Amino acid sequence: MNDLIKTNLKEFNLRTAEEKDVPLILEFIKELANYENLLHEVVATEDILKESLFQQRAAEVIIGEYRGKPVSFALFFHNFSTFLGRPGIYLEDLYVKPEFRGKGFGKIMLSFLAKLALERNCGRLEWWCLDWNISSIEFYKEMGAVPMDEWTVYRVCDDELHSLANKYDK
Repeated sequence: MNDLIKTNLKEFNLRTAEEKDVPLILEFIKELANYENLLHEVVATEDILKESLFQQRAAEVIIGEYRGKPVSFALFFHNFSTFLGRPGIYLEDLYVKPEFRGKGFGKIMLSFLAKLALERNCGRLEWWCLDWNISSIEFYKEMGAVPMDEWTVYRVCDDELHSLANKYDK
């Protein structure tokens, strides 16, 4: 996936992120967090991303470029469905810079990830969306996504994660 991936939108191409893209990836993450009013929660650094993405290979990133300039990114990783007995792709972040929205770049990126999921014999492509983000919700529904209203997301992090990890130690 390292080569430039031509799309059907003139002058918009995708490519796999490389280690040299770590500063760009962090910039995209911060822009997205700012858009979601969550910038204060970003603790990722270039070193953390370098280790997680390119040494541990915990996730993958594709970069969308318009006229040779990076304008979007998607960060994703594999999860697993026990019911399907197959992996899935979980889309952690999809972000298109505001001035480039409405041009079809997000649609191309989601379509690429769906194709990648099929190529990898995945049973699902999944992601979360903030409840207040109506424009994204409408976009995802337009793309055929179905909200999973009957499920509630749970999270353990920070002090609670440490507490849980040590809860049953002898």
